[in-house]
Amino acid sequence: MSFVVDIQTAFPKNYYSQERLIEELKVAWVDFPKALQRIDGIHNNVLVDGRHLALPVKDYFSFKSFTEKNDAFIKCALSVAECAVNKVLRENDLEPTDIDAIWSNTVTGMMIPSIEARLMNKINFRTNIKRVPLFGLGCMAGAAGINRVAEYLRSYPKEAVLFLSVELCSLTFQLDDISPANLVSTGLFGDGAAVVLMVGDEHPKAKGAPLHWKDSSSIFFKDTESVMGWDIGESGLKIVLNKNVAEVAKQNMPIPLQAFLERNDLELKNIDSFMAHPGGPKILEAMEGLFNLGEKGLNLSWESLREKGNMSSVSVLDIIKKTIEMRKNSEKIALSVAMGPGFSAEFGLFEWN
Repeated sequence: MSFVVDIQTAFPKNYYSQERLIEELKVAWVDFPKALQRIDGIHNNVLVDGRHLALPVKDYFSFKSFTEKNDAFIKCALSVAECAVNKVLRENDLEPTDIDAIWSNTVTGMMIPSIEARLMNKINFRTNIKRVPLFGLGCMAGAAGINRVAEYLRSYPKEAVLFLSVELCSLTFQLDDISPANLVSTGLFGDGAAVVLMVGDEHPKAKGAPLHWKDSSSIFFKDTESVMGWDIGESGLKIVLNKNVAEVAKQNMPIPLQAFLERNDLELKNIDSFMAHPGGPKILEAMEGLFNLGEKGLNLSWESLREKGNMSSVSVLDIIKKTIEMRKNSEKIALSVAMGPGFSAEFGLFEWN
């Protein structure tokens, strides 16, 4: 068995309201009248009030190359990652040497050696710690990362593992791209980091852990790779975001979800807590329909979207953290769900411990 002990988050210090960001983009895109005509409507429709950004907003308009963007990514990613990791260790009375493995994830920047290796020069982890970097899972990686660590802990029940996710979506900004996908991206995505502390059932921290991981399901939908992802070129990571992503989810998710629940002798009515990645308003509405929930039934997902935007893989971890903090004693079963490039989806099933 595997357990989620704690989740801690960290964010860059720069926080801007959506109104301020709209004003700044209008200045940057003054020579693009089509962008100026659409920006207010698009940015208001994503229902984001404000977001954390890796850098002061004006810095985004002066990048000359992908190298400059990626250097900024490395610097800020290490800063927020170090903050989140130290927080989760401190809150759980652990030393870095108590951690047996660290899994890391990002899809918004690149570094080799990967982020957890660079953290080892800042935080005194054991030199024989096991490292597993992930890349390419996108928004789905928060849910998938917990699932993969949980599966690992079934074989290593005495271990404690950190799953670290850092996404600085703002650093994928493309000044010269006024496509609908990029206009949505500039209104929707935010930056942040999250660290999940997980243990096996023979670890001392298992007894007090709030969530007991039970099962997972990974789904890949063939011939849908153009639904979401990145095009990678000289200017960096350029968003791929199909306007029909919500419809793709509606059409493809019900059967795998039903099969997953049946495998665990459950029905939707048995699920007390839905921890869903907030891809955007249309995605959340589609998932509320999938789960037979009323309008704004995924209230913590809507709240995270409103306060911080879509932070890719970090968002669902922020929502799981909020769910743990607000859990009611009557709740027994929890379900995590996120979708990402592929087009793919990931389900995680939990019992409140």
